[in-house]
Amino acid sequence: MGDVLLMVAVFIFSFLVGYLLISKVPPRLHTPLMSMTNAISAVTILGALLLFAVETNAVQKGLGALAIVMATFNVIGGFAITNRMLKLFKTRE
Repeated sequence: MGDVLLMVAVFIFSFLVGYLLISKVPPRLHTPLMSMTNAISAVTILGALLLFAVETNAVQKGLGALAIVMATFNVIGGFAITNRMLKLFKTRE
């Protein structure tokens, strides 16, 4: 139970620090920041996949599966939005 509380505390702390840092970023820097978020989500996917390599209970597997789905959604959406923004800078023929 102590491990779960520690993980929840780390999650809440990282959420608050991330929110404070991202809220101070100027709007013109959001595209590079989104690319970095895609990279972080990819690391989350890898970490969740590693969770399935060890013996875990059903709750841990469920949380790992949820992490994979949410991070994958973030990566795909981030690439789609980044691609759309990059099309704005292409010259028309």
